Amino acid sequence: MVPDPRVYPSEIGPSDDERNLRVVWGDGVVSEYDPRNLRVLCPCAGCVDEMTGQRTLKPETVEGGVYPTAIHYVGQYALQFVWSDGHSTGLYTFEYLREIWDRIVQEA
Repeated sequence: MVPDPRVYPSEIGPSDDERNLRVVWGDGVVSEYDPRNLRVLCPCAGCVDEMTGQRTLKPETVEGGVYPTAIHYVGQYALQFVWSDGHSTGLYTFEYLREIWDRIVQEA
């Protein structure tokens, strides 16, 4: 089965100014993610109620300068960030990262 190029990154690394996470998707779309926004959107059970899907993490509790101290690949489907605030339980699937980007583009 060939992976969907929309949700399969061909390149992951820092943006040119090294402030954001840059992802080049298989379909040619280039996404840049602000670290704080990614932290606020953490999909883990500690940040989102598993039963209701309601976000329990309050954005105002996430410091403005939060950044990943490490980024780990999880198989060929996700990234795990170790954040400067000590949080590290969220798995950001490539599908979720693309969904975030598509939503940002639509809102712009």
